[in-house]
Amino acid sequence: MPPRGQPTARQTRIGAELRKLREASGMTSAQAAASLGWERPRVSHIESGRHGVSGERVRHLAAHYSARDTAYVDALARMADDHTKGWWTAYKGVLPPTMLDISEMEHHAAYLQSMQMLAVPGLLQTPDYARSIFVNGSCQLSPNLIEQHIEHRMARRRVLSGTNPTPFTAVVHEAGLRMRYGSRDIVRSQLRHLLEVHENPSVTIRVVPFDIDAFHGYAQSLLHAGGPVPQLDTIQIDNAYSLDFLSADSQLAQCRTLIERASAVALTPVQSNDFIHKVIQEL
Repeated sequence: MPPRGQPTARQTRIGAELRKLREASGMTSAQAAASLGWERPRVSHIESGRHGVSGERVRHLAAHYSARDTAYVDALARMADDHTKGWWTAYKGVLPPTMLDISEMEHHAAYLQSMQMLAVPGLLQTPDYARSIFVNGSCQLSPNLIEQHIEHRMARRRVLSGTNPTPFTAVVHEAGLRMRYGSRDIVRSQLRHLLEVHENPSVTIRVVPFDIDAFHGYAQSLLHAGGPVPQLDTIQIDNAYSLDFLSADSQLAQCRTLIERASAVALTPVQSNDFIHKVIQEL
C-alpha cells in the first residue's frame, strides 16, 4: 500500500507516539527496522503517519521498545483501531484539512478546555458572530466558502449535546466579550447565547475580567482536548496564519499551566453569568 499523501492530525499523532516509544528505548529508526526485519523507510512512514498501523501492531512495537505503561499502550492501541468516519469527512476537499482535524479531535476528546483572549470560543459562537469573524478576517474567502466554514463550525457544537455530551470549560477574557465583531446587536445576541448555553450542565463558562492584577495568560488562545490518558492530550492553538496541534510533553505542560493560571483568577461560573449580563447592558 502506498504511503498516505496527507495524513490527518490524529494519524500523525499515532506515529509521533510510536516515535516517542522508540526514542525512549534508545533505538534509532535504522536499529528498530533492522531488529524488526523491516526496511528503514517503513519505520519512518509509520512514525510520520503516512502508513497506518493496527492496535495489534502498536502493541507489538510497544513490547519491542519495552514500554511498560500499559494504560498508555492500551489507549494508543484503541486509538489506532478506531477508524471512525465522522460527519466532518463530508467537508474533505472543501475546507482546509486542519478544520477537519479540529472536529475529529473534539469528537474523540474525553473533555475540552478552551482559553480565549480576544473572542468567544468557536464551539459557543452564533452563526452571525462567526460570519463577522470570517468576513473581516485576514484571509479573504468567497461568500460560499464562508458559509461552508460557518456550517462546519455550527456542526462542531454537537459534541456539547446529545446523550453523552463532552464536558467543556471555557475561560474567556473580558476582552473577548467586548470585542466588536459585527454590530452591537450581533455581539449582544452572542452574549445572550453564552448565557443560554451555560445552562447546559456539560458547559462551564468563566470570565477573566480586566481588573485582575498580574494575569499570566500572555494573550494566548488555545483548545485543550483531554485524551484517554494524559499522555494523549492535544493542544490546538491559533496563530496568525495557521492552526497548530501540540503534543510534546513540554508543550502540554506549558499549556496546562497557562489554563491553570487563568482558571485560578477567573470568576466563578455564577459570577461570570452576572458579568456577562453586565456587559450586555453596557453595549
